[in-house]
Amino acid sequence: MYQLLKLLKESKIVKDLDILNFVDEEDIQVLYVKATLIDNSILYVRELNTVTENKYSYHWQTKTGKLICRWDNAPHYPQIKTFPHHKHEKSPKNVLPSEEISLEKVLKLISKKIKKEAIKDIN
Repeated sequence: MYQLLKLLKESKIVKDLDILNFVDEEDIQVLYVKATLIDNSILYVRELNTVTENKYSYHWQTKTGKLICRWDNAPHYPQIKTFPHHKHEKSPKNVLPSEEISLEKVLKLISKKIKKEAIKDIN
């Protein structure tokens, strides 16, 4: 979990980080953080690791709370070909396939989108 915190703290798109829950014990690790990004959108990061489970949720939303994208592996969409991995885009009801994803990859995807939006705003 410490490497995830380091990744967030060193990311150029994260301007503020709030640790909401952190557990680092032998049989369980939990990380739940709220990262405010440079465009004022918010990324909630949740990871839970035990001997038998590895759960994640990366919830990206606008500053007003509107969902942009959430990647997770909650096992509630067995019809998705990448089950249990999936993503929700723009609406919790819009469920799409998604390969297993890491926080590092999520930050790269968000960074590209933020840069693309910044270029659109300039033009």
